[in-house]
Amino acid sequence: MLRTQIDESLRRLKTDEIDLYYMHRVHEDTMLQDSVGTLAAYHDAGKIRHVGLSQVGIDQIEQAREIVPITAVQNHYNLSERGRDEVVDHCAREGIVFVPYFPLKGSGGRAVDEIAEHHGATAAQIRLAWLLRRSPATLPIPGTLSIEHLKENLAALEIELTDAEFDALS
Repeated sequence: MLRTQIDESLRRLKTDEIDLYYMHRVHEDTMLQDSVGTLAAYHDAGKIRHVGLSQVGIDQIEQAREIVPITAVQNHYNLSERGRDEVVDHCAREGIVFVPYFPLKGSGGRAVDEIAEHHGATAAQIRLAWLLRRSPATLPIPGTLSIEHLKENLAALEIELTDAEFDALS
C-alpha cells in the first residue's frame, strides 16, 4: 500500500523525486521496519530525497534511523500541548527538524495575552515565538488563508521573548 501511495504521489506531482516524504503514522498492521524499509528503497532509488516521520516517539525514530536517515519529525505540539517535549529535545540533539503540527492550537492563557500586549503582538505571534525559542530544531508551519495572516505569522520571527517571558509561558 505504501508503495502505491508513493508512486501515486510521484505521478500526481509530475516529478521523478519527492523532496520530503512523510510517513504520517505507523500502521498498526505493519511493522515499522517494513514501512521504513519501503521508504529506504525509494530513497536509495533517488525517488525520495528526504524521509520524515509523523506521530512517533524516540524509539520509533531510532528504529527508523537504523534503516534510512530521518530528516524531519512531525508531531502534534504547541504551547498548550507539550506531550512530546522529549521528542523535540531528541530531534535537536540529533540534528533532525521538528515540525509541530497545530502550532497555534490552544490559547496559552493570560500569560500569552499579557506578553502579546507588552510586545504589541497577537497571541498567535507569541505562541509562534515561543515555539521558535523552544528549540533550534523547530520549524512550525502554521496554515494561512491570506497574505495578511502570512505577514502576521512571519512577524513572529522578530519577537524575542525574554527569559522571564519564556519561563512564564513554559
